[in-house]
Amino acid sequence: MSQAAGAGPRGGDAVDSATEAFSDNPRQAAGADPVRDDALAGSAPRGRAAAPRAPRGGGLRRSVRLAWTIATLVVVQAIVCGAAVLPVIALWAPLLAWAADSPVAGIAAVSFAAIPSYAVFAITLMFASAVATRATGWRTQPDANLRLAELDWPLLDWVRYMVATHIVRLFAGTLFRGTPIWSAYLRLNGARVGRRVYVNSLAVSDHNLLEFGDDVVIGGDVHLSGHTVEGGYVKTGRVCLRNHVTIGLGSVIGIGATIGPDVQVGALSLVPKHVTLDTRGVYVGVPARRLADRSEARAGAPGAASGT
Repeated sequence: MSQAAGAGPRGGDAVDSATEAFSDNPRQAAGADPVRDDALAGSAPRGRAAAPRAPRGGGLRRSVRLAWTIATLVVVQAIVCGAAVLPVIALWAPLLAWAADSPVAGIAAVSFAAIPSYAVFAITLMFASAVATRATGWRTQPDANLRLAELDWPLLDWVRYMVATHIVRLFAGTLFRGTPIWSAYLRLNGARVGRRVYVNSLAVSDHNLLEFGDDVVIGGDVHLSGHTVEGGYVKTGRVCLRNHVTIGLGSVIGIGATIGPDVQVGALSLVPKHVTLDTRGVYVGVPARRLADRSEARAGAPGAASGT
């Protein structure tokens, strides 16, 4: 199942080749005169260059790829959610059978088992989803410029990866963010996560492009991902946080950013894309700039050098 559902380039090539004969030249296949068509297409008004023509059949191939993407996404997520529900059914079946003869016992059983059963569902969903995306190969391609209009397979793999991540974020993120369980999910879903890492934000995506060292803390509402959308393109880049990095509440970390050891980014700050903060200290602002510590402030004060 995983090979069929995750067949981005492999399954997609088979789908594309099935339509290639018709999509390359549909008018010629229908009996049109190619010489006359080329002469008409090449004639442009005098003084105006002929506009480049889009490849024939591209729309059909894109439609087939999109349909395949939706179908595989629905099938895989149905399997993942079904696997997450199974432990809950196994827990509730004997419980309801035991409380069948007593309404009071039934109400008590439902009251006490509701929260634990949801926690079991959420944990199972996290790990089943991570295993599914790993098995299917749905990932964000690193250092890529993916044109939205083309709907190529790397872009569609990214879409499926993002949807799978969002489903987990929706049903399990609020319950487990900021805990070791959430860090374990990020690691299994592709991120490189060190020891004692706490991620308290749900706006962290493109996990396979993220690298967190030891003792990293990411505050609430921090936006940190490996992609940005600009001018009709999805641009991707790795984000690396070294050891002992702290990201304050509501900050934004751009793609391709590297934050060195012992750096603290203040709340509501912006680290632009492809920027390296390699000097330990506190960085705040938009864009984030390093604050001078007390010893540096004293050294730079007027009269400090002359001793007056």
